[in-house]
Amino acid sequence: MKYSIDIRSLTYLPVKVIPSQAFRGLNEVLKILIQNTKNLVYIEPGAFTNLPRLKYLSICNTGIRTLPDVTKIFSSEFNFILEICDNLYITTIPGNAFQGMNNESITLKLYGNGFEEVQSHAFNGTTLISLELKENVRLQKMHNGAFQGATGPSVLDISSTKLQALPSYGLESIQTLIATSSYSLKKLPSREKFTNLLDATLTYPSHCCAFRNVPKKEQNFSFSIFEYFSKQCESTVRKPNNETLYSAIFAESEVSGWDYDYGFCSPKTLRCAPEPDAFNPCEDIMGYDFLRVLIWLINILAILGNMTVLLVLLTSRYKLTVPRFLMCNLSFADFCMGLYLLLIASVDSQTKGQYYNHAIDWQTGSGCSAAGFFTVFASELSVYTLTVITLERWHTITYAIQLDQKLRLRHAIPIMLGGWLFSTLIAMLPLVGVSSYMKVSICLPMDVETTLSQVYILTILILNVVAFIIICACYSKIYFAVQNPELMATNKDTKIAKKMAILIFTDFTCMAPISFFAISAAFKVPLITVTNSKVLLVLFYPVNSCANPFLYAIFTKAFQRDFFLLLSKFGCCKHRAELYKRREFSAYTSNCKNGFTGSNKPSPSSLKLSTLHCQYSAVLDKACCQEC
Repeated sequence: MKYSIDIRSLTYLPVKVIPSQAFRGLNEVLKILIQNTKNLVYIEPGAFTNLPRLKYLSICNTGIRTLPDVTKIFSSEFNFILEICDNLYITTIPGNAFQGMNNESITLKLYGNGFEEVQSHAFNGTTLISLELKENVRLQKMHNGAFQGATGPSVLDISSTKLQALPSYGLESIQTLIATSSYSLKKLPSREKFTNLLDATLTYPSHCCAFRNVPKKEQNFSFSIFEYFSKQCESTVRKPNNETLYSAIFAESEVSGWDYDYGFCSPKTLRCAPEPDAFNPCEDIMGYDFLRVLIWLINILAILGNMTVLLVLLTSRYKLTVPRFLMCNLSFADFCMGLYLLLIASVDSQTKGQYYNHAIDWQTGSGCSAAGFFTVFASELSVYTLTVITLERWHTITYAIQLDQKLRLRHAIPIMLGGWLFSTLIAMLPLVGVSSYMKVSICLPMDVETTLSQVYILTILILNVVAFIIICACYSKIYFAVQNPELMATNKDTKIAKKMAILIFTDFTCMAPISFFAISAAFKVPLITVTNSKVLLVLFYPVNSCANPFLYAIFTKAFQRDFFLLLSKFGCCKHRAELYKRREFSAYTSNCKNGFTGSNKPSPSSLKLSTLHCQYSAVLDKACCQEC
């Protein structure tokens, strides 16, 4: 132990216990340092007693198991500093731990310890200037009443802790809040609790959104004078004879002899960091109210439409043909897109007006990952299946006479299995670090910070563009194949062209705007903000998922037949179902038994043309009645 007039120090000594009364009545001692004594395991209660001039007490890097008793110090010094640091075996700050230590203001530096919990009334009876709880990496819980009975603190530092919540009581006096690298603190108390906060340095940018547009408090007389001074600061220049803006308010005799604090003129505005970036602006998931309405309408339409198609096709009494099999895959993909929109819409409705407090939980949680997986999987499987459907129709018409060239179910199953594997792989990559679903609130893989992520995004976009080109080319070939070159354009040709135009237009509407803006963003030259991209998400991105069940199934005669036949099983629409059965039998009898018999047997060229028209009816209806 080293002795001086104002310092007592225990450093690097093999002391195991500091007894009671060890530092009793040392009226002249200003500092006590107990540091780097790993053998020290216990400081008896009352070791620090009656130290009226003590300004600084440091207990660091020891082996003590409990917080030392400092309640009998009775220091009368202003801004007493207690430093307890790097004591890895202290796990709890108990109630009333600092009561009686000082009757003036104090600074508590309690960093780098083994704290796991701060109990209720832990700081009772103190006037806190600053409380440092940083680097207590095991600290997970701070009781809601931890600051009850205390005044302050003005500065609170909880950086690098595992705190999951701040106490709701006692935050009114905080002017500076520091919470860097506090990744478990995903939700802050209501912003109304921080009535005097001027400076916040936080972990997540979204938390700064809470402090934007904070409503002004009711102003008292002192605040009104301050506001008047602040306005004068902007318009009044300091005079050379040491006069200031105060002379504009008070008489010269009143201001003479004043010691002016020109820092008072500094604007008292809240500063918060880090600022929200372009990917996470301060807004709800759906930035506009009209999008909030539309996304519900669209996701319900997509889910109900595709569920209906799946139900009808899978319960139909007709044989599962290749087109039906492909249509089931397309409906399932579009159903997954509807689930994605439903997830986004549900979270938006739950977090409306307070998304900043839920952003981290949502974007880093399993919900956003699931939503992102659904949308990428659904998008790629839908594009893949649309391409296969188009190629199958083109192949069927091109080789209409060659029955041995016809695509069978045994061929279609491995083709679609490859599509499922491809879509699953593409959707899984952001979950393993190639791009990320956590970048934005709508859970799309918009992270292009690394070269690998850029390649990933560009690959998806290029493949989608190639698929669109293939679809356009195949439909063009189908159209020219079914046209009769010897006749003028008929109403049937016009109808064919219109239906093709609708199919291509819906694909183009869905893919073109998203591909254009996404490619520019992949090269880090974004042409649209995240806020505006949500318009694309709702109005263009799910177009195919809503349109496909209607264009490829619900509007076709074969689907309507199957639909009413299914309802008839439950006692509904029996008359309509009976009409379909009679019509089907009549068509089968006339076309398949009598149409090509005897002297009416057509030539091979007529047979091919007839077959082409029959096959194209299947293209338009996507139902493929095998009777033809």
